[in-house]
Amino acid sequence: MDILKTHRLTHRKLDVRAGVWAGVIAGVVFLALEMLLVPLLMGGSPWGPPRMIAAIVMGRDVLPPPATFDGGVLIAAMLVHFALSIVLGLILGKLIALFNLDSSWGLIFVVGVVFGLVVYVVNFYGMTVFFPWFAEARNWLSMTLHAVFGVIAAESYFGLEKRPAVT
Repeated sequence: MDILKTHRLTHRKLDVRAGVWAGVIAGVVFLALEMLLVPLLMGGSPWGPPRMIAAIVMGRDVLPPPATFDGGVLIAAMLVHFALSIVLGLILGKLIALFNLDSSWGLIFVVGVVFGLVVYVVNFYGMTVFFPWFAEARNWLSMTLHAVFGVIAAESYFGLEKRPAVT
């Protein structure tokens, strides 16, 4: 197979800096799109998603209604969201490094989409055991935004990663 000729089946080391930044970049884009598109496409409040995230650490009492702005809730949501985004960026970076992936044939893009969709399934089907309110957000927009998160994280990691020179 041609793909085996273009990919060394050895791994390279995780670039932690690239993984952290990949998570932050993808997290910013994800949250901005979510807060913009939830009202535009779903008729919800832009503050609904941050409240759902904040409820992970603050409890169900912060869940809408009302889905209005609250500074404390927003800070909690940002801390949780970006902590998770960074962890996911590091996990994805480790996968890219472990399998020595490169950007040929859109492989990083595909890996990002699959990673984002796996994160969606874990979040909205697995984690609902602990946080049942996430079941309410199972929809095409959440799934699409998770795929976008994965693509942006993967492409960001690959772009930022310091790879050893090929000899």
